[in-house]
Amino acid sequence: MDSETPHAAGPSAERKSLDAAEIGAVAHLYRGEVYRSTIWRTRLDTTTNWAVVTLGVALSISFSSPEASPLPLVLVGVLIILFLMLEARRYRYFNVWRARARWLETHFYAPLLYDGDLHMEENWQKVLAQDYLHPRYHVSLMIAIGRRIRRNYLWILLIQSLAFCVKISVHPTPVESFHQALDRADVGPIPGEFLIITGIFYILCWSLIAIWSYRADVSRASHRGREKSESMG
Repeated sequence: MDSETPHAAGPSAERKSLDAAEIGAVAHLYRGEVYRSTIWRTRLDTTTNWAVVTLGVALSISFSSPEASPLPLVLVGVLIILFLMLEARRYRYFNVWRARARWLETHFYAPLLYDGDLHMEENWQKVLAQDYLHPRYHVSLMIAIGRRIRRNYLWILLIQSLAFCVKISVHPTPVESFHQALDRADVGPIPGEFLIITGIFYILCWSLIAIWSYRADVSRASHRGREKSESMG
């Protein structure tokens, strides 16, 4: 009798298919992952909106009159970086749900629709199960920062820097020399030369992080193209 039971093969037996109830459960699991990724995607938009709004306020204050100080355009950079750090952290959470949903799309739905075979011998289901048993981030914080810079924040940072340059160039009168522009860039005891050099380093630093993350993503994608991926994200 025992030899005829479905579990006689033992726990080491490989599963080759899912029954209708299990397929339905996986479908509901996919809906849950899509929902969670959508919620976290909305949170990413929220921090981007905060950065845009604060930059807009700084622009309004600095350009409200020719005598207005360019200092708000400098200080807003601190808030923008704070929002960037928050958004990168949120992106790491979002990427967990997005990666799971994408994994189900490519390994469950696509094979099911294409040829009706889930190809469970490839053990994609075990990779997903391990991700549920031992949750982890799929990208590092630096990669997340670079991706958010490439998507949104590089443009915000460039607008901030350009606005600062325009401010000292046109207010209170059009600038007549580079030395005069440096004098206008002075903020209290901080010399204009220091602010401009810091601003150049500021933009270059974030740009290099964006370029590095792009190269890392390209390398990761090409690696997946050469070899069968055993990880998500």
